[in-house]
Amino acid sequence: MTNGQNRRYALCFALLTAGLLVLAALNLTTGSSRLSVSEVLAALGPGQSGSAAAGVVRQIRLPRLAAAALLGGALSVSGFLLQSFFANPIAGPFVLGVSSGAKLMVALCMIFCLSRGLAISSAGMIAAAFCGALLAMGFVLLASARLRGMGMLIVCGVMVGYICSAVTEIAVAFADDANIVNLRAWSLGSFSGVSWDSLRIIAPLAGGGLAWSFLLAKPMSAYQLGEGYAQNLGVELRTFRAELILLSSLLSACVTAFAGPISFVGVAVPHLMRSLLKTAKPILMVPACFLGGAAFCLGCDLVARTLFAPTELAIGSVTAVFGAPVVIWMLLKRQRRDGL
Repeated sequence: MTNGQNRRYALCFALLTAGLLVLAALNLTTGSSRLSVSEVLAALGPGQSGSAAAGVVRQIRLPRLAAAALLGGALSVSGFLLQSFFANPIAGPFVLGVSSGAKLMVALCMIFCLSRGLAISSAGMIAAAFCGALLAMGFVLLASARLRGMGMLIVCGVMVGYICSAVTEIAVAFADDANIVNLRAWSLGSFSGVSWDSLRIIAPLAGGGLAWSFLLAKPMSAYQLGEGYAQNLGVELRTFRAELILLSSLLSACVTAFAGPISFVGVAVPHLMRSLLKTAKPILMVPACFLGGAAFCLGCDLVARTLFAPTELAIGSVTAVFGAPVVIWMLLKRQRRDGL
């Protein structure tokens, strides 16, 4: 890398970090009760646990902020892994139906447990979401073995997502009214229900997923140059593909289990990071996607909470509003480039 490239990368990461910190501060100070920066700092200080401001900051806003950052980063990295696996910039957990498969299994488990007066644990929700994500990914992989064009693969993934969503709606239609209320709130997507107990599970999963993805950066770089090139460098393709599938499914399952289905983050953010860095090197893209996804979801969550306050918007609706135009722009850009 040249000195100019290094300066660009350093500047990009500095901007991402600064943007993340600014959005974190806005999320802590903005809400139904507006707090100044000094009040937030005082609430986070020792001896302030009994104050009203400390309760709002420590028990509501801070865990929600951490959840939005960690889950947003995890979802963005999951999208980048899927794009690397399929060599397609449109691939992502939501587009390929992985998030919808996770949503279906979590919904079925929630209905089953709630109808019997049982509470489903966080680990149970993650396990259910992981199984659903793997099932949806399995259908997509079976289709990829038969379909030559990547465009048809994306269409297949979208159809898998629609099928899973339809089955989810059918299951909700036959659920008890009390169950529907809980399920509807979750299925719309929100970071509001995340507690410190949930974060004790989210943090190691998201952090471990980021570390695992970073360790796969070198074989991913070789894989991007072709399967033959990767094999010549000693990459065991079958093991490597299995790792990508399991890791991307685990990250997207974690997001779906705790925040519900969130759309377009896994597609839009990796593309924005590639445009910002002017490179697709995984060793740079993985941390950039994590930071970018965290900042993107923090910004969307801020809009969801404050735009029509006290009414809160579903986070999936806000991410779609901001993420879908990025995807459309990406498609138009690729078509114009291919046409030339």
